[in-house]
Amino acid sequence: MTESIQIASQAPSGRSAHLPSSGRRIPVSTYRLQLGPDLSFDQAAAQLDYLDDLGITDLYLSPILQAAPGSTHGYDVVDHTRISDVMGGRAGFERLTRAAHKRQMGIIVDVVPNHMGVPTPIYHNKAVWSVLKYGAHSPYARWFDGTDDGDGILMPFLGARIGTVLANHEITLEDRVIPGLEDEGAQPVLVYYDHVFPVRAGTENLPVELCVAQQYYRLAYWKVAAEELNFRRFFDVDTLLAVRVEDPEVFHATHGLLLELYQQGCIDGFRIDHPDGLADPRGYMRRLYTATGGAWITAEKILEADEQMQADWPVAGTTGYDAAWRIGALYCDPNGYGELATIAHTITGDIPGSLDEVIGEAKREITTTSLFAEVHRIASMAYQICRDDIMLRDHTQGWIARCLAELVIAFPRYRAYVVPGEPAPDEAVELVTAAATKARLRLDPELHDTLDLVVDLVLGRQVGSEQRVQRAQREELVVRFQQVCGAVTAKGVEDTAFYRWTHLLSLNEVGGSPATWGLTPDEFHPWCAQMAATWPATMTCGTTHDSKRSEDVRARMTVISQYASEWRALLTKLHPYTSQLEGHTENLLWQTLAGTWTSAGPMEIERFSDYMIKASREQKLWTSWTNPDAASEGVLAMTIGDLYADDDVMGAFADWFDITSEAARASILSRKAVQLTCLGVADCYQSCETVQNYLVDPDNRHPADFAALAKMGRELADRPPVSLAEEKYHITRAILRLRRRRPAVFVGPHASYRPLPSSSGHVTSYSRGAGDEVVVIASRLTRSAEQVDDYLGNTVVLPEGQWFDVLTAQEYPGGPVELTRLLERFPCAVLEEVSDAERTTSIRAVGQPPQPKPVRPAPAAETEGGLLSWLTRRFVNREEERTPVQPPKRIDGPADAR
Repeated sequence: MTESIQIASQAPSGRSAHLPSSGRRIPVSTYRLQLGPDLSFDQAAAQLDYLDDLGITDLYLSPILQAAPGSTHGYDVVDHTRISDVMGGRAGFERLTRAAHKRQMGIIVDVVPNHMGVPTPIYHNKAVWSVLKYGAHSPYARWFDGTDDGDGILMPFLGARIGTVLANHEITLEDRVIPGLEDEGAQPVLVYYDHVFPVRAGTENLPVELCVAQQYYRLAYWKVAAEELNFRRFFDVDTLLAVRVEDPEVFHATHGLLLELYQQGCIDGFRIDHPDGLADPRGYMRRLYTATGGAWITAEKILEADEQMQADWPVAGTTGYDAAWRIGALYCDPNGYGELATIAHTITGDIPGSLDEVIGEAKREITTTSLFAEVHRIASMAYQICRDDIMLRDHTQGWIARCLAELVIAFPRYRAYVVPGEPAPDEAVELVTAAATKARLRLDPELHDTLDLVVDLVLGRQVGSEQRVQRAQREELVVRFQQVCGAVTAKGVEDTAFYRWTHLLSLNEVGGSPATWGLTPDEFHPWCAQMAATWPATMTCGTTHDSKRSEDVRARMTVISQYASEWRALLTKLHPYTSQLEGHTENLLWQTLAGTWTSAGPMEIERFSDYMIKASREQKLWTSWTNPDAASEGVLAMTIGDLYADDDVMGAFADWFDITSEAARASILSRKAVQLTCLGVADCYQSCETVQNYLVDPDNRHPADFAALAKMGRELADRPPVSLAEEKYHITRAILRLRRRRPAVFVGPHASYRPLPSSSGHVTSYSRGAGDEVVVIASRLTRSAEQVDDYLGNTVVLPEGQWFDVLTAQEYPGGPVELTRLLERFPCAVLEEVSDAERTTSIRAVGQPPQPKPVRPAPAAETEGGLLSWLTRRFVNREEERTPVQPPKRIDGPADAR
């Protein structure tokens, strides 16, 4: 633990409380490693020299506990008492931590408190196996829901209805020795293909049909889960069983090993996965904070654009989605909204509507399909409460179900933070009341009084005559309602609506705000300043393991907003090639092709096709995960093959890439500079120190080529960067090293943020640190042909002192400096205030100073009259096939766009 990081944790009186306890480590920059079969602890340790050279202060590890066999991500933990065998076990983990700490690098571990994996076979999860075998008598019975249900926990893993499966003799009763339970000898089990289930004592001699019926669990057709599920899960994933971590005994049992490793000094901080799924997120955070003596903890909290982090959680902040979408919005041109909205509506055939309407419809579908069981369950709870209270009895189950469903659909966030036994916070009351106002518009007036009752119940208000008798049931309803809101929001918004709303896909990111079409620096600065003052150790991120598109793909997509008219012309020529596709899928396809095109050409066709089929299933418009349309998916794959084989299509996108490449370069490099400097702890997802073309998982979990990255690092120590990939690497390394040299400037109570005056709206400029020790100037919304005009005569005012650019090794005096001078080599500048004594250290940190920006020849399409005329010539022989995308009519954008 370095002294500078220890000092950063000392909060002066009156400053933010959102810091770890005094003396606890605060990371300065983290590097996310996706551990698993392709990256063990020892393999990660082998990269420490590289990461140290890069400037990383802390490793940010994916879950390290024992996961289901074959897991590639680790979020399906099956044993909380063991470190993953495939990663190297506890010995391997301790070797990694010793090697990291020897280099003064910390260890942040991803924790999964919300759920466990239900593997195949189930015996790999001894807790679940025990509950299935012993029911309420199992020592793990308190861990899960449904153990006290008359039918036991639903096991919806059959490929057909139970009667059909039994009639076909697909379930057999056998004696087997269970791995991990060898000391029990051979025991009777029920076997269904690869699935193995325990048998309740005393039922092993019954006929198979009767034996199946007498278990502490209910075997069922997998589609039964959509309506009759009796346990909580992670969203709609039946193989991720929720854990009742709100129970203190369950908390300690599931966190004991991690806390032991923390106390031993192996772990320095925690990232908490999906806290909104917990029964009591605040209580969980407080328990973990207390158990660790005040460790640095960050929460994967999805915040809406107008939402702030819960101030009463003892955490350092979020994992960075709130910063990521704002940084992206800085690079979205609001002038492109009208054209792109019209393109989307024309191609998809939709009647122009709002994003809220698309979200509402998607959430409605989710509540009646994949999450129907969750909504039905809370409706049944509410009905039982009313049925047992004479004052509330005349509200039928159907009325209550309709009111609750509409309230869940209308609720605008992941959850309202209502704690049973406490008065509902004003914000929660306002949110639920506003949602009820929207729900009321969709309900028959006869149901309005039922809706009022439902609102009272979910807010924990005293209503009826049996409050004391029904206390436990009412408190459970308060909790379950909030958990269901989060699940419906996640599946309805991010996993459905964000695939259908195709105006500009780069805005449709996890935790994003596609309704905010562009932010100005004057809107960005106040948020950063406020966050630096109140959450000075929160995280920022560019790409995560959950990202739907990597930061570089999103940057290229966002450039479309700067070239909206050219994009419309391009799609007008290309539309006939995909007119057989559903419109939402077509629009998504073209933007994805543009976003993933690089100097090497298009993404590999297999990766592209796999992604497009996955995205189409997420849209749920013509195919889905539960009802895939194999024939139509085949047409999609064939269409993609035809596009890749067509010289005109590939040539058009090659020229699109050339014409927009300078704008994309500026966006990619500037966005990275802002992400690494604007706020708190800067995270770098593995290999995103250079340009990466990741799409949604599993594509974004592709193993990183650390050998190639290390080679790039060595080469750039002796020569300047010559490619975009090398430029991004150079900028990332220079900033990470700067952060490590000056941690207090970026993280902790003295890491203030101050906007700097500039005469151009094409830059974002600010200083960091209590004494303005670092200055950042980043270009935005520049097109290559206009860049000189954007900067000519414009300046930024640097604070007093002597300033050294860690990217170029150029020096500047304080006062007004012309942007053309600052941004000559890179579209961003990161300046460090230096004295004569510090100059040598800074120059050494930069490495080989980059040479002036190379002059690139103009793209062929640009020299031949521009993209529009080039397109006309290329497609002249196909003009009669054109199905035009009509010129845009005026469509009012969201308030932020106007």
